[in-house]
Amino acid sequence: MSHDRTRRPSDPRKLAEALFKPAPPKAPAPKRAVVPGAREMVTLRIDREVLEHFQSGGPGWQDRINAVLREAAGIGGGDGLTPDELNSSNDG
Repeated sequence: MSHDRTRRPSDPRKLAEALFKPAPPKAPAPKRAVVPGAREMVTLRIDREVLEHFQSGGPGWQDRINAVLREAAGIGGGDGLTPDELNSSNDG
């Protein structure tokens, strides 16, 4: 008794390629709502001398850096204080 077994033709390359098909593109992440005046926590690499300069003015050094960056970017705004006037007492 002879069994007629036929193998299904398979192409190993096609099978492998099917396993590694690129994933469908992800939907873009929804944009976060922007809160006016909110600040973002970031990591920023700056020269040691620059950091020491701003920190030497005491508390509020991050606000002073932000004020100088806003001025350099030409976006002004803020609360109207100059970098020299900014300190931790303005964080109210």
